Formats: sequence, C-alpha cells, structure tokens
Amino acid sequence: MKRIWIAAGLLGMTLAALLGARLAWADDDDDHEERGGRLVLRQAMLPAYQQECAACHMAYPPGMLPAASWQALMNGLPRHFGSDASLDDATVKQLNTWLTANAAPASVMARPPQDRITRSAWFVHKHDEVSASVWKRPAVKSAANCVACHAGAEQGDFNEHRVRIPR
Repeated sequence: MKRIWIAAGLLGMTLAALLGARLAWADDDDDHEERGGRLVLRQAMLPAYQQECAACHMAYPPGMLPAASWQALMNGLPRHFGSDASLDDATVKQLNTWLTANAAPASVMARPPQDRITRSAWFVHKHDEVSASVWKRPAVKSAANCVACHAGAEQGDFNEHRVRIPR
C-alpha cells in the first residue's frame, strides 16, 4: 500500500512539473518563440494592428491571449472596454485573422475572465509579487500599462531581468 502512495505522489509531482513547464512564460528567452508550450511574444506586428489598436493603447502581442479571446474582443469592438472601437468589416477580418493565427495555443492558455490579459492565469502568476499599490502609482496607472515597467513591451520584450518599476 505504501508503494502505491509513493508512486501516486511521484506521478502527481511529475504531472505538476509538466503542467508548469507548459505554462512557463518565455521572458528569459531573447527570441520569445514558442517552444514546448511557451508563448510567442516577439514578432513583427501587422501594420493595420499597429495603426488601429496602438492608437489608443499598447499593441499587445497576440500571444498574450488565446484565439477565443481575440475573437470575442474583435466581435465586441463597439463595446471595447467602455469605448467604441468600431472598425470597417475588412479591417476587422484582417485583424481577427492575424490575431487568432498568432494567439497563444489553447492548450497552453485558458481564456481569461472578461478576456482581459491582466486576469489571465499566467499574468497573475508572473505579477504575484507586485502589490496593489504599485498599480495605482501615477507612472503605472493600471496593470494593463505594460510599458510602465517593461520598457521593451512594445517590441514584445517582457524579460523580467529588465523590469524597472517606477516610484
């Protein structure tokens, strides 16, 4: 009986390690390619995405959300987090195609609550040491303001060794 419990424990630890590896954030890799379930972040941005989305906020890398989240966001542009971000049908189709093709694999990332990057499990995990007061600082304003702490965020660089939290 003791051997069964030991085997079950080892199996559980192995599964937990494998799951952890699948959810690992690629912030220590300079190329941010998808490898073994890691997310692709550094990539060339679609010019229409840069033009339309970055006009109001940082153009978040598509790998920060799964395809289902991007589809929901693109379908809800008239009610985009309290703003009307409507676009013409051709642009919506172009952006939706590119975002979903470059999204985080569903096997790696679950759809976060309200399709918010800042509510995703990986974001919460990677920022668990950041206190609520940091998000309220005038230079930060919110968890969605990646460039406040990650100077290379607009290029897809979220390496935790280069983070600088404003005072």
